[in-house]
Amino acid sequence: MSDRLRLILASFLMLFSELVLIRWTGASVVYLSYFSNFVLLGSFLGIGIGFLRARSDPDLFRWAPVVMAFFGAFMMAFPVSIDRSGSGLVYFGSLHQRGMPIWVMLPAVFAAVALIMACIAQGVGRLFTRFEPLEAYRYDIIGSVLGIAGFSLLSFLETGPALWGIVIGVVFLVLLPWPPGLMQAAAGIAIVAMFASGFGGSQVIWSPYYRIEATPVTYPSGEAGYSVSVNGIPHQLIIAATFREKVEPPYLVPYQRLQNDAPGRVLIIGAGGGSDVAIALRQGAQHVDAVEIDPELLDLGRRLNPDHPYSDPRVTAIVNDGRAFLERTDRTYDLILFALPDSLTLVSGQSALRLESYLFTREALESAAAHLKPGGAFAMYNYYRETWLVDRLAGTLEEVYGRAPCIDTSTFEIGDGIGRFSVLMNSPSESALACDQTWNAGGRVVPPPATDDHPFVYLKSRTIPGLYLTVLALILLASLVMVRTANGPLGGMRSYLDLFFMGAAFLLLETKNVVQFALLFGTTWLVNALVFGGVLLTVLAAVETARRVRVRSARVLWIALAASIAVAWLVPADALLGLAPIPRFVFATALAFAPVFMANLIFAERFRDVGESAVAFGANLLGAMVGGVIEYLSLVTGYRSLLLVTAALYGVAYVLARPNLGATMASAAKHPGPPPAASVPAR
Repeated sequence: MSDRLRLILASFLMLFSELVLIRWTGASVVYLSYFSNFVLLGSFLGIGIGFLRARSDPDLFRWAPVVMAFFGAFMMAFPVSIDRSGSGLVYFGSLHQRGMPIWVMLPAVFAAVALIMACIAQGVGRLFTRFEPLEAYRYDIIGSVLGIAGFSLLSFLETGPALWGIVIGVVFLVLLPWPPGLMQAAAGIAIVAMFASGFGGSQVIWSPYYRIEATPVTYPSGEAGYSVSVNGIPHQLIIAATFREKVEPPYLVPYQRLQNDAPGRVLIIGAGGGSDVAIALRQGAQHVDAVEIDPELLDLGRRLNPDHPYSDPRVTAIVNDGRAFLERTDRTYDLILFALPDSLTLVSGQSALRLESYLFTREALESAAAHLKPGGAFAMYNYYRETWLVDRLAGTLEEVYGRAPCIDTSTFEIGDGIGRFSVLMNSPSESALACDQTWNAGGRVVPPPATDDHPFVYLKSRTIPGLYLTVLALILLASLVMVRTANGPLGGMRSYLDLFFMGAAFLLLETKNVVQFALLFGTTWLVNALVFGGVLLTVLAAVETARRVRVRSARVLWIALAASIAVAWLVPADALLGLAPIPRFVFATALAFAPVFMANLIFAERFRDVGESAVAFGANLLGAMVGGVIEYLSLVTGYRSLLLVTAALYGVAYVLARPNLGATMASAAKHPGPPPAASVPAR
């Protein structure tokens, strides 16, 4: 196999393994879903260390499958559910922590992910050094594009860990020196077997978002149903509507408060297993649009719900993000219901954005109000642990509708405290609802509404929670120690500090694009995959441009980058929501990817002439890890302001890069045409 193909395949393995680790660990250690980019930070740290050790011994790549196999066995032996303590940040999930405590499991996962990715990345780095820097970067990006495309295809086909493990195991066996050692071969087989077990084997369903298990349950009354858990957390009950109405009467409240006899057309967001849909039909709804983001949860409802609501001709089942559906449809409704749409997961490993984040912002509730018929009503219900969260949502409804919402609350025991099931309703028409009680803050300080720029509805105030600050400080300290231990003195990276800051800035730029497209087109896995794929393709386009065109003045590129970031900041993302889908896509793509292209054109021009490509690339990746830490500032500033931080980081990179700009221009003048081919032939 040629070195060119080996580098592409190794880069594919590196990104594919990173995506699998993010997806797989989040399904086993539940609180990883709430530390938005924890595994991603470990991945960047490991890849950076691996590249810094590209010319060092021993060869870690041959031990990568062994380390991954041991880590997988550890994860399967010690699964953990979330501890929902703390009032500043609300966690949904089980009531008690099971498994190892957070202070043991998080460091173990972070260190293990960093070690796995360091082993893989050293193999990539060794191949990297056999080419000229820009040529090596080009092949790395091609492999990364194939990696995300491969994982996205497997997600589209709704495959599980069994096939992920086969892909990883086979690629390892292809890239390892042949024949591989006994331990390496055994580890490759162990990886396949480990992933094939799938935390429950054939009883587990892997959707694009969750590890889902549906367990039959029988109640003392003789009623049967299914308890559905996702990522190890009890999430839904699939039971007959008559039984749910009897044991959980608050589900009937939205229909009891309506002044009209029965709603005509109903929209249910968070339809899930179909219980809410079945109740709407029993209450006389003429038609129900049932929106659910997870196709597998919807399929469970089709197969297991005893009322078979999705087979009713009065029901239209829609797989989509709820906010995206509201922005695209022109239908109006007599009742719009947000039915417990807490997702328990994040959009990706690269932002604090949850699947439902854009569903509870002030702008989203305004959009819902705009889709109500005259006399129509809006309702939302959920199990809430915190009074301030109910106040925030009720206060948002009061702002949107101009009057306090109806509120119905039922209390229940939760651990050592009391939780509440609250139903909030409002309407543009004062006569549409018959309220027993309206919401009143009673002197309590009401948190301001979540917004599209700061969509953190479960965060009480604009602050970084203390637990996050502690974990992030430990991550930075551990990273410094690990880099220093693995690579020795850090002086070798001093000449590549500008690339370090470029990496930090680019990570923030990428995160901004993820959240912007999630708002404009939905928080679905497909939109997320297309954004990452688009970023990588834009990077590849910049590299190909740099290979063919030499820029005589690098400062022109920096000015163009600054201008593109300024334009992206001046045009808020929600300003594009009013556009039709095609113009919205065109403008969103231009705003998002113009800075990406210019940033990578600058990077390519700088990277072309570095002396140690692996060290330079490692410094860039370590910068990306720091950028992932800085991303938590969005909890304070909101996402739009991240562009200002991005601009500041690129400003620092420009100052540090200035000594190299003259050399770049001189090189461009000397070689005005396309750069020469790689001096190291492919083997």
